[in-house]
Amino acid sequence: MVIIRVALDVPIDRLFDYLAPDADTADIGRCVRVPFSSRQISGIIISVCETSSVPEGKLKYAGQIDRQTPPLPQPLLGLFEFCSRYYHHPIGQVVMNGLPVLLRKFKHTGKEQPPSWRLTDTGKSITLADLSIRAKAKRQLISLLSERGIITAEICKAMSSHSRKLLHEFKDLGWVEQFTALPEKAVFSTASSPAPTAEQAQAISEILDRTGTFTPWLLNGITGSGKTEVYLQVTASLLAQQKQVLILVPEINLTPQLEAVFRKRFPGTTLVSLHSGLNNNERLQGWLQAQRGKAGIVLGTRLAIFTPMPELSLIIVDEEQDHSFKQQDGLRYSARDLAIYRARQANIPVILGSATPSLESYHQARTGRYRLLQLHSRAISQAALPTIRCIDLRVIPAQEGLSEPVLDALRHCLARKQQSLVFINRRGYSPVLLCKSCRWIATCKRCSSRLVVHLRDRQLRCHYCGDQQPVSPACPQCGDPDVLPFGHGTQRVEAALIRHFPEARILRVDRDSIRHKGAWQQMLDRIHRGEADILVGTQLLAKGHDFPNLALVCALNADASLYSTDFRAEEHLFAQLIQVAGRAGRANVPGSVLIQTEFPQHPLYQALIRQDYTAYAQAHLKERRSAGFPPFVYLAVLRAEAPVLTDALEFLRQAAALAAVTENYPHIQLFDPVPAHMTRLKGLERAQLLIQARSRRHLQTFLGDWHQRITALPAHSRIRWHLDVDPLTL
Repeated sequence: MVIIRVALDVPIDRLFDYLAPDADTADIGRCVRVPFSSRQISGIIISVCETSSVPEGKLKYAGQIDRQTPPLPQPLLGLFEFCSRYYHHPIGQVVMNGLPVLLRKFKHTGKEQPPSWRLTDTGKSITLADLSIRAKAKRQLISLLSERGIITAEICKAMSSHSRKLLHEFKDLGWVEQFTALPEKAVFSTASSPAPTAEQAQAISEILDRTGTFTPWLLNGITGSGKTEVYLQVTASLLAQQKQVLILVPEINLTPQLEAVFRKRFPGTTLVSLHSGLNNNERLQGWLQAQRGKAGIVLGTRLAIFTPMPELSLIIVDEEQDHSFKQQDGLRYSARDLAIYRARQANIPVILGSATPSLESYHQARTGRYRLLQLHSRAISQAALPTIRCIDLRVIPAQEGLSEPVLDALRHCLARKQQSLVFINRRGYSPVLLCKSCRWIATCKRCSSRLVVHLRDRQLRCHYCGDQQPVSPACPQCGDPDVLPFGHGTQRVEAALIRHFPEARILRVDRDSIRHKGAWQQMLDRIHRGEADILVGTQLLAKGHDFPNLALVCALNADASLYSTDFRAEEHLFAQLIQVAGRAGRANVPGSVLIQTEFPQHPLYQALIRQDYTAYAQAHLKERRSAGFPPFVYLAVLRAEAPVLTDALEFLRQAAALAAVTENYPHIQLFDPVPAHMTRLKGLERAQLLIQARSRRHLQTFLGDWHQRITALPAHSRIRWHLDVDPLTL
């Protein structure tokens, strides 16, 4: 018997055996259609064997094997298997999650190159004298083969049916043979590049000295220091060797700008962009170009980490600290961490770039596991770091969210015809609708969250589940018509700025304003053309953008993160403010940053004023060590959700009891099940159970055993649960 073991997109962590008499080991990694229950579904062949634990009489026959598309390479299958083990997610769902939709559905157009024709040694000895002078078609065909050397599938398709018939006749005579042409190699060319600074040159040299070995580099450079130029010049050296480079960015909105930079530098190189903004066919074609070695550069968001690249020689993770690299539903993987594993697997370097590295990565660099490269000065000699000043809201109160020093600074910018950015990481008009009489607050019926006022649309919206309802003209609880919005969002700040500066061109940039396709690129074009004086934006504008005429950044409502129960909130706030401050003064325009706060003496703001990431990170790592937080411990969270909170908590108690039945894991600490921080989300009540260990190895050993025990619990239709390894939020 020939048996194939197939990974299927089902929530069962195992492979499924099928009979496939025509299969062999060359089919490992190929897509196959198989019967499952009462339907036909697609899967990936993981192995081919001759025996099965399933009785022969119960084995079903596999259907069509896709031999038009090259199989997934063994290293990529190994990455899928690691991902399944580490994140304790069914192998079939991991594999199919990493493939383009059309490939999973067997509805792809990415066929292998059809066979071409060429002369055999016998055919090369044939001359026109050997052919009858009346056999004009044969003489023309031999002449064509002699001149071109080969007849490609495209040429053959354009020939007459008689000529194609003659080719098969020549094949029977032994004059020609069919062969599959190798995929075209990518053409690499490089445009002129600027001379690197001394720090950039040192970083480039060190990286290139270790291109053939697994070396994780942490490239810590201040905003505007030219980290991208380091990426470009290292990439240029590898492309010249016919190698491939994978570049990961955290958000789709950062893709166009970085893509434009790489296309300009490498105009003759095939670059494919992979992200959720593509349609299914665009994603498939880019994926196939990468798989066949035609694409020299692959640039994409987190899912691009699963792209097959036969000549992969470097992985770049830009803005490595960004939380967007962690998938928050389904397969909860970290693309940054998988990039490290994939680089180790391929024995290649990986560059983690950031102005404010995650504390986990910075700790790895301090302990010698990563190599640290630092860029301390801006790449443009005339550009200096912006000056940062805190405005004490206890002394200078804000009106409509804007203090007088902020308004004065905006006036000065307008007078000098320079651009400014008002940063508030909260979209909508106001985060709260409140009745002053009975203190009623508009809340979402499906989530434990307040509804955000969107005044222009006269709507209340939940930014978690998307629920919408009209703004009530009166309090639904007491009937008082005096219901007022409290707090500020981008729309309210925009309205206030329009009143203060009616002559200014004000542009709001948030997820509401870029919903339509092409809106984001149009806004970027307007900013670069100088058609906007004041930008009002969220974190969409905080990182990765280069606006040469931007001189002022004003940060509003920064204190909100200081009240958070999330132990990572302060680290995230520091990174966010450093990033948004870095948008100012990037060229010849001096930059300044104003931060409105009620805690100007807070250590975080003092470190921001000095723009000293190293001192802040070291101090914060000491706090993490004493508190027993990552990177000094390793965490996992078991989460459960149900229509009733008591059901979710009871399930977690049962799971905790399963962990307590063994004494084989003394290094593991389980905390009590508790309601989640946002207890109700999208109509379901949520609870969680935290697991902690001092060793990643001990944690993984425990989770592997415990996960099997939980899976064996009697299924409950009202309970949904998942395990989140290395969670970003608790």
